[in-house]
Amino acid sequence: MITFILNNKTIKTPENSGMTLLDFVRYQQRLTGTKIGCREGDCGACTVLVGTLNTKGILEYQSITSCISPLGNAHGKHIVTVEGTNLNDKLTTAQEAMKSNYATQCGFCTPGFVVALTGFALSNSENNYSTALDAISGNICRCTGYKSIEKAAHQVVEKLENKNTNSINWLIENEFIPQYFETIPQRLKAIEIKDLNQPKGKYISGGTDLYVQQADNLTNNSVHLIAEKDYLKGITIENDICTIGTNTTVSDLWNHSELNNYFPNLKKHLKLVSSEQIRNMASLGGNFVNASPIGDMTIFFLALNSDITITDKDEKERTIALKNFYQDYKTYDLKDGELLKNISFKLPNKSTFFNFEKVCKRTHLDIASVNSAIHILVENEMISEAHIAIGGVAAIPKYLHETSKFLTGKSLTSETILEANDILQNEIAPISDVRGTSDYKRLLARQLFFAHFTEVFPKQFTLKDFIQHA
Repeated sequence: MITFILNNKTIKTPENSGMTLLDFVRYQQRLTGTKIGCREGDCGACTVLVGTLNTKGILEYQSITSCISPLGNAHGKHIVTVEGTNLNDKLTTAQEAMKSNYATQCGFCTPGFVVALTGFALSNSENNYSTALDAISGNICRCTGYKSIEKAAHQVVEKLENKNTNSINWLIENEFIPQYFETIPQRLKAIEIKDLNQPKGKYISGGTDLYVQQADNLTNNSVHLIAEKDYLKGITIENDICTIGTNTTVSDLWNHSELNNYFPNLKKHLKLVSSEQIRNMASLGGNFVNASPIGDMTIFFLALNSDITITDKDEKERTIALKNFYQDYKTYDLKDGELLKNISFKLPNKSTFFNFEKVCKRTHLDIASVNSAIHILVENEMISEAHIAIGGVAAIPKYLHETSKFLTGKSLTSETILEANDILQNEIAPISDVRGTSDYKRLLARQLFFAHFTEVFPKQFTLKDFIQHA
């Protein structure tokens, strides 16, 4: 029996775990403020909040797109729709901000924006304008125009300036959320949450790839939910090795302070990966086994020369290099009953440089035409180690074996980089599709390869150094 709190109501339902949370909210509970838009997690009209008790018993809220989230993942949590944010006789702070800045027209997208801004207020993120815009980055408006919505976000930020550490009570007193929110932690603790024990069906963690591809099939059949499996969670750093459980989300990486110290541009890179709602849901393991040739996080971790640990039903484990995992289009080294358990890589030091680049039709919230990452170790102007990955130019997420090998042991000069580009062009085999012609993708591959060096070594190289000779 799936058990959770929906707004101020405790829910116990025998519905199939694979049913989408959106359909349950709208059709079973008749909470139609949560809208159906794209059903692919792109428009944000279906945004809801998910409150989860952490290991310290503190309730943490995140926004997600309910159209691609399995109902079973709500088990033991607090789900908040726009109706659940309402006050009895007045508008909430987020609602008032949308109204007073004329940030709504047809109103279809408005509930999603209100929920996302409420989630921003509930979060532990920095209370600044940039972070507020990140919070609504996954919400699309087709008729109002974004400036008025941005002004509404700015008004919310101003109201949050005096937010204190006891945030739930403060948010209630300042009319961000209704009174019942203060009862939720104890009510969740009082619910006897048992494992759903559904070991049959397709493995699903966040569901952000699978529900876009096969929602109807998953809704009507058994699924094996693994998002709450503790042995697939966590980020540990020990002896200069970082090990990340495959249930880890992009937001978990974003919020990990120690990783941000090792990768100063981590948030800049991760901002190129979808919207905040999707970053809150999507698991690394799901990204790897979706095996998309343009999977952002796959390319990211290929360049880190990562290893993946695979476990089976009998808890037998094996470890292989991620660069050896992919065999052909959507084909990889994973047997029936096996799961990706974790991914590990050597952390960078002062001589190591990492960069991630991505080109798509929109700057953010889009699938890459071509993406690329580099991890390079330079000592005394010599490249002692190089790992380069690139997506969108082959049938698999491509680790550039020959290009990486060529760079290793070479001096860091424009001539070396130009020669390496020739090898790169021979290693890739892009095809023409909706994201660009093969010639265009070759050009992007070249430009992103050069961009790595101009970004990482800005005092040494400019794009002009390469283009005039390429």
